[in-house]
Amino acid sequence: MKPALITIALLIISNVFMTFAWYGHLRMQSSGISSDWPLFAIILISWGIALFEYCFQVPANRIGFDGNGGPFSLIQLKVLQEVITLTVFIIFSVLAFKSTHFKWNHFVSFLLLIGAVYFAFRK
Repeated sequence: MKPALITIALLIISNVFMTFAWYGHLRMQSSGISSDWPLFAIILISWGIALFEYCFQVPANRIGFDGNGGPFSLIQLKVLQEVITLTVFIIFSVLAFKSTHFKWNHFVSFLLLIGAVYFAFRK
């Protein structure tokens, strides 16, 4: 498999873990699972989930970085990661939080981020 595809796949997997680490506890709280848990416990659980995020993020950056023979510059890696993060977040928030509604300005901001990817990848 090509390094670009491996990098993108690893970034997607890492962002799924990170989204759950950052926002999963809010879903657990709103469903009543963790509403009486101490904040310290929530932080430890989030750190545990984030460990898995790093297990995918670090290899993605190493494989994808052009300084290591990969196809992406450092800036391209970051912009790509941000767009993947937003995409994963949108899917997560729509599925996990039924009260989340996206407005026109949210979609415009997403389009602007896609534009950032376009410009970041121009030679």
